Amino acid sequence: MEKLTEYFGCMVFGDKAMRQTLAPEIYTAFRRTVDEGLPLDPAAAESIAEAMKEWAVSKGATHYTHWFQPMTGVTAEKHDSFLTPVGDGEVIMKFSGKELISGESDASSLPSGGLRATFEARGYTAWDPTSNAFIKDNVLCIPTAFCSYGGLALDKKTPLLRSMEALDRQAVRTLRLLGDTDVKSVFPNVGAEQEYFLVDKELYDKRPDLVFTGRTLFGAMPPKGQELDDHYYGAIKQRVSEYFRELDTELWKLGIPVRTEHNEVAPSQHELAPYYCKCSVAADQNQLIMEIMQNVAKRNGLVCLLHEKPFRGVNGSGKHNNWSLCTDTGVNLLSPGDTPHKNARFLLFLCAVIKAVDEYSDLLRLSVASAGNDMRLGANEAPPAVVSMFLGDELTAVLDSIDNETPYAGMGKKQLRLGADILPRIPQDSTDRNRTSPFAFTGNKFEFRMLGSADSIACANIMINTAVADSLMAFNAELEKASDLNAALQSLIRRTYREHKRVVFNGNGYGEEWLNEAVKERGLYDLRTVPDCLPRYLDQKNIDLFARHKVFTSAEVASRCEIILENYCKHINIEARTAIGMVMRDFLPAISRFASELGGAIDTRRAADPTLANGYEDAVYRRLNELCTDIYAHNEALRTAVRRTRSVEDITERAISCRDTVLPLMDRLRALVDEAETHVAKDRWPVPTYSDLLFSKI
Repeated sequence: MEKLTEYFGCMVFGDKAMRQTLAPEIYTAFRRTVDEGLPLDPAAAESIAEAMKEWAVSKGATHYTHWFQPMTGVTAEKHDSFLTPVGDGEVIMKFSGKELISGESDASSLPSGGLRATFEARGYTAWDPTSNAFIKDNVLCIPTAFCSYGGLALDKKTPLLRSMEALDRQAVRTLRLLGDTDVKSVFPNVGAEQEYFLVDKELYDKRPDLVFTGRTLFGAMPPKGQELDDHYYGAIKQRVSEYFRELDTELWKLGIPVRTEHNEVAPSQHELAPYYCKCSVAADQNQLIMEIMQNVAKRNGLVCLLHEKPFRGVNGSGKHNNWSLCTDTGVNLLSPGDTPHKNARFLLFLCAVIKAVDEYSDLLRLSVASAGNDMRLGANEAPPAVVSMFLGDELTAVLDSIDNETPYAGMGKKQLRLGADILPRIPQDSTDRNRTSPFAFTGNKFEFRMLGSADSIACANIMINTAVADSLMAFNAELEKASDLNAALQSLIRRTYREHKRVVFNGNGYGEEWLNEAVKERGLYDLRTVPDCLPRYLDQKNIDLFARHKVFTSAEVASRCEIILENYCKHINIEARTAIGMVMRDFLPAISRFASELGGAIDTRRAADPTLANGYEDAVYRRLNELCTDIYAHNEALRTAVRRTRSVEDITERAISCRDTVLPLMDRLRALVDEAETHVAKDRWPVPTYSDLLFSKI
C-alpha cells in the first residue's frame, strides 16, 4: 500500500511540484509574488502555465477551470479543454499564461444583489496565487477571485483577501511600534471544525423534504434521541469507518490535512477537523471538504447532510472557526506564554480582539445569518445569538488587575492528580472550555462557534479580520503619537479593556438571566433571526469600517445584504411549498386511508357484536379524522400565506413576513402531522421516520 507521506498532496500543484517543474528563477519570482505581493511577470506566468499544464496532463487531467466562490454558498466552475486544433485534424494540448491569470465567465445567473443587471453578463476570474491549483475529477482547478465587468466583487474570496491585507498592514505597523523589525507579514490562521449528519441514501430518496430542503420538515421524535450521551465519541460503526477512510484518502490527495474524525452528540452526527492554515487557504479547503464529503457519501450509499438543523429535537450542526494571528517568522501573537500579565504584546493584540468583537458584534452575528442557523443557535451546544467572549479565569483576572490597577497575584500552573499512582499527572490548562460562548479564547486562539454547518467560513473571517484591523489602526494612531511608549501602552490596554469588558462573559450563555443581563444591563445585541440582524449591514459605522480598510464598497455591502435576505426568503419559500406538497400527496392520503381501514374494522366488529364497547379503533379513528380536517385547514392557510408573502416587494418586509407568518404556520402544521404519525401504523406511514433515519442502516 502506498504510504500516506508519498501520496499526500499528489493532486496539488504546490511548492513541491513547483520546485520540480519550474526553473529556479521562475520559482523565485512566483514566491516573491506570493510572499511579498509583487506583480508576476507575464513571461513567468507563461512558464508557470506550461509547467502546470504538463503536470496536470501527467495526472490524467484533460480540462482546466477557474474555480471560484460566488455568493451562492457553493463553488462554481466552467471546464475548458487543453485541446487546441492545429489543422489537418491534428490537436495539441495548450494552456497559456493569459488563460492561467484571468478568465471570462458569464455572470448573468449568479447572485449579484443589484451590482449588475441580467443583460450585463460579463464577469472576470483572476488567479489567486496564494492558493494552490489542484486536480479534481480529471480537471485542473485554479482558485480564483470573481468580479464584475466594473471590478466589483461578486464572490467571497476577493473581500477575504482584502480583509487579510488590511489586517496585515495594521498588525505589522503595530509590531514595528513594539520594536519588531524582523516580521514582514502577519496573517490569520484558521482551522474549521466541520459537523454533519450521515443518513442512508435509500431512505433519503424517500423523503422529499430532505431532497429539496436538506432538513426534515416533519417527523415525530423516536423514544430515544441523544439523551443518553452514548453517541458522542462512541465506537465508530463499520459503514461510517469505511466512509472515513475513503474521505481521508480523497482529502489527503488534495493536500488537505484532515486529522480528527469522531462521532458527534446526536445519532448519525459526526465531526471532521483539519490542521490550521492561512485563512484564505482554509476557506478554499473547507469548500472542498464539504463537496468531497457529499461525493464520498454517495459512493458509499450514504448522504451527507450539511443543513444546520436537519432533525428537530437533537443537536444541529455547526462549524467552529478557530482563529489566530501568526507572523511569517512563526510567532502566534495570541499565545499568552507562561506569564501573560507581563506579555504586553499579547495583551495589546488580545485587547484589539476584545474591542473588535464589542464594537462589531452585529457584523459577527450577521456573518453567520441563515434560515437554517436561526433554528440552531441557542441550545444543544450551539451558542446563543447574543455575541459575547469567553476569556477564562486567568486572563480575566489579569485584565481585571490592569483595570483596577492592582498587582496580579497569579494563579500558578496546576497539575491534576487522578487518584491512581499509575496514571500520570496532567498539566491543567489556564482556561476551561465554554461550549455556550460564541467567541471563546481556547489557549492561543479564539473559537468562533456561531457558524452553521453549510456556511462558507469566508464571511465570518472577513468580519473578524476587518474589525481587528480597525482596532489595531486606532491603537497605532494613538501609540505613534506617544512620547512615552510604555506608559501609553499600559494606559491603552487598561482603557480598552475598561471600555469594552461588557462583552466578556465566562458563565452559562444559555441562562435566561444572562440574556436579560446582556441586553438590559450591558447593552449587547440580541439579534435572533436573519431579519433582525441583516439590516445592520447597512449601518453607517459598518459601511465606514469596510471603506476605511478597502474591504467592501458601499455598493458591495448593499448587494450582500440583499442577497442574504433573498436567500432567506427563497429557502423558506421552498420549504413551505415542499411541506404543502408532502401534506397533499403523502400525509393526508396516508392518514385518510388508515382511518378508512379503522372505520372498516369498526363496522365489521359492530356488525358481529353491536354490544362491544368502544376501543382502540374508535378512539384513533375519531382523532385521525379530526387531524385530517385540521391538517388540511392549516395547509391551506400556509398556501395562502406563501402566496401573500411572495407578493411583498420590499425584501426586508418579505423576510419579516416569512419569519412571522410562514414559519409559525409551518410549525403548527408540523405538530399536527407529527401527532398523526404516532397514530398511523408504521407500515402505512408514507416516508421513513426519525427512527429509520437516525438509527437504521448506518
